[in-house]
Amino acid sequence: CPRAGGAEAQGGLRPHVDTRNFRCLLVSDFNPSNFASYLENDGEPPLLDALIGDFGQVVPLLTDFSAPPWQHEPDFAVVWTRPEGVIPSFQSLLDFQPVPERQLLDEVDAFAGALVQAAQKLKAVFVPTWTLDTSHRGLGMADLRKGNGARALLEMNLRLVANLDASANVFPLDAQRWLVFGGRQASSPKLWYQAKIPFGNEVFQAAVADVKAAIRGLRGQARKLIVLDLDDTLWGGIVGEVGWQNLELGGHDPVGEAFRDFQRTLKSLTRRGIVLGIVSKNTESVALTAIRENPEMVLKLEDFAGWRINWHDKAANLVDLVAELNLGLQSAVFIDNSPIERGRVRDDMPEVLVPEWPEDPLLYSTALRSLRCFDSPGISREDLERSQSYVADRGRADLKHQAGSLDEWLKSLGIKVTVEPLSPANLRRAAQLLNKTNQLNLTTRRMTEQELDSWAKPPGRRIWVFRVVDRFGDAGLTGLASLEKQGDTARIVDFLLSCRVIGRKVEETMVAWLVRQARELGSAEVRAEYRPTPKNPPCLEFWQRSGFGCQDPHVFTLRTEAGYPPPECVELFTRDAHD
Repeated sequence: CPRAGGAEAQGGLRPHVDTRNFRCLLVSDFNPSNFASYLENDGEPPLLDALIGDFGQVVPLLTDFSAPPWQHEPDFAVVWTRPEGVIPSFQSLLDFQPVPERQLLDEVDAFAGALVQAAQKLKAVFVPTWTLDTSHRGLGMADLRKGNGARALLEMNLRLVANLDASANVFPLDAQRWLVFGGRQASSPKLWYQAKIPFGNEVFQAAVADVKAAIRGLRGQARKLIVLDLDDTLWGGIVGEVGWQNLELGGHDPVGEAFRDFQRTLKSLTRRGIVLGIVSKNTESVALTAIRENPEMVLKLEDFAGWRINWHDKAANLVDLVAELNLGLQSAVFIDNSPIERGRVRDDMPEVLVPEWPEDPLLYSTALRSLRCFDSPGISREDLERSQSYVADRGRADLKHQAGSLDEWLKSLGIKVTVEPLSPANLRRAAQLLNKTNQLNLTTRRMTEQELDSWAKPPGRRIWVFRVVDRFGDAGLTGLASLEKQGDTARIVDFLLSCRVIGRKVEETMVAWLVRQARELGSAEVRAEYRPTPKNPPCLEFWQRSGFGCQDPHVFTLRTEAGYPPPECVELFTRDAHD
């Protein structure tokens, strides 16, 4: 995530999950050496080793990139080309020669086909969109007419991205933004003629930031919680001193309008699955009254998953709030107008992203929109409903306080679990869950959508996903489990559950289902092998009390003939993949 104003944020994106280098192949029709240098020397995770293919050999490289000069196959690829370099008909258009539209689009289709084919061998392929040198005016005011250069380039890009839609691991990236970032230095004729480098360094820096953000998103490392201060952050003024009626918010005042637009931008992020929280030094009743009563508030209490509004240390409050929401500090972004409070959180909790924040409220919305830390490969239904699910969680917590025992509370929730096999309809969410879940996760293996789908195809392997709903709301697809038949044993390869529903007997329901399926596969034994990570001890604790036998501290087994009764407080339903 960049700082407001374009520089990189400090302290928030240190390599806290996996510091090993990935191999990234650069395929281009120009000299990518400057791009490779920025890619390898950028300190933000993930750390990348750049493999440079011979420029100008785009299609041969896409056909076979397992050959020298690199020793190992790449993990990712960036295929960055100039339109005139790979689409011959477009060069003809730039030379003002007539070209049939069908011919132009056929060449685009062929290029897209090569990209899709190459992507089958990689975790992901990133394809910067085609751009023109900003000095190229073409026919000027007529260049966007049918059959001319600028119009053709728009149609080519649309055709390209439409062709790539069918491939789950090919991602077009908007390269035009990088040129805007580069400004007058976006390109240089001298660089091109001297070294065959079409772009300035500012363009490559912006490209590196976007590529790394995309890889983090694919690896489930997108941030999903924004924790906000209130006074002079969410509104102008100190509410305890001026009163909620006199806050700078909305109206025709530039500052008030900027605060309202900042709230609107925050609200928009909740619609893509980002959760909001409050950590503020204030009197809680005064602050909550302002949120409820001020008519200019875009954000309402129900838009916040939780809050800590008191006079205690903000860093401690932040840790407490994140724990309450069952998230990790690596999921959080902390926004505060005070450099002292930002420094406090940044120094004590390096996992939290603390972007530098502009002093001028008129820049708040721009600063927020410029953050790259929320990038993800897609938005699932569960993402869209995440904010509402936290409101429902508060209702469950209130009911738990009223219930006399855990069993009574669980029965009162009316929990329903639906199990269904892995299918194209749930593959994206299943892969997302696999890559994001840390605490209740048996092996913590990470796979792309394509890798997960391929793993499940051989005989003797099964993957199921689990959806959870209760009387407070639909938690969505929150569990995944897989079995692999190995002789007389059915091995539980994956067993993971979102922390949002842990402790409601969903775990036991999933185990009961797996034991039943193992018996139907003809297996005499079910085996679960726990692989420890710094974050998944809750999974070990579950298996230790699961009722399975323990051969060694990390291996748990059960004879299928013994059975595994499902919990009485949970109703289990099955759904076919085509339902």
